[in-house]
Amino acid sequence: MSHLSRLRAALAKKPGIDALLITSEVNQRWVTGFPFTDGLVVVTAGRAVLLTDFRYIEAACASPAAAEFEILMPAEKMYTAAYGIIRETGASNIAIEEATLPVAAADALRATFEGCNITEGASLLIDGLRAFKDVEETEKMKKAQAVTDSAFAHIIEWLDPGRTELEVALEIEFFMRAHGAESTAFDTIAVSGKASSMPHGVPRDVKLEKGFLTMDFGARYDGYCSDMTRTVVIGKADAEMRRLYGTVLRAQTDVLDVIGPGKGCRKMHMIADRVINDAGYAGYFGHGLGHGVGMYIHEFPNLSPRAAMASMLRPGHVVTVEPGIYIGGKYGCRIEDMVLITEDGAYDFTQSPKDLIEIG
Repeated sequence: MSHLSRLRAALAKKPGIDALLITSEVNQRWVTGFPFTDGLVVVTAGRAVLLTDFRYIEAACASPAAAEFEILMPAEKMYTAAYGIIRETGASNIAIEEATLPVAAADALRATFEGCNITEGASLLIDGLRAFKDVEETEKMKKAQAVTDSAFAHIIEWLDPGRTELEVALEIEFFMRAHGAESTAFDTIAVSGKASSMPHGVPRDVKLEKGFLTMDFGARYDGYCSDMTRTVVIGKADAEMRRLYGTVLRAQTDVLDVIGPGKGCRKMHMIADRVINDAGYAGYFGHGLGHGVGMYIHEFPNLSPRAAMASMLRPGHVVTVEPGIYIGGKYGCRIEDMVLITEDGAYDFTQSPKDLIEIG
């Protein structure tokens, strides 16, 4: 079933909504399969229209989107054109993307769509569908992660203590772009020594400090993201560093051993949290265990202590499993894999090794 068909089936179950106005680039790409940065998508029970301008019209008409969507280049403003299309269909209850549409844009839309009921709900509807990846989507994510794994293999051979954190991040990014990634999935993290205690630290233009080097990075392939973290040691690891690393690895593998359909999102976090606490590191794991991944790097569901008790993993969900221990002013360590929840368990996209690696 195509994404448009899935969206229409979900729309049919919403009696208070008879049209969707899709404005965010990610959701436009999800439903049409065509990447563009200026235009609108209108979906009703009977019509599906992609509105764009001169810069994209030729590519859009030649893309697979043309099989399901009318491709139009309006002479008037986009909102005016969308209003005309919706009125032609007889629809009047229009859902907008409440999570991403700016207030000024929503006000302009309401001023244009005279006589229509503008309501929220499109973000919730589409995000709920996007949480469940189909085979085509998971294949793209496998390819994204394969590029990421290759980048890690490369960087381990390339690393030496004379490099800077910024050089490490740039080398990872260049390698991924040179080997099939359309872009990075997010800003690459490469932080060493004391800075490794910051989970989302920014790479500095300083030589790698001795101790842990945490690298969190991912590729984007045909619109879909990968996400992986590996921590290595610059120099030699002492006994406490080995103990800390082993605790993080055990926290992750204990979750990976049991994760699957029907498992509680909060429960997955608590398994890792218990391992870390029991090892004497209570209070040093301050973020959620993981998050959904797809066209956005952070999607539903979340493996978090704040997840709803009823929140369960289902087949088609793709989530990260990324426990960490962070001791401020000293160092930190995180290990992250990305997994697909299947009918009978889970598939780990991530193939990079997790043995403690020492550089130099």
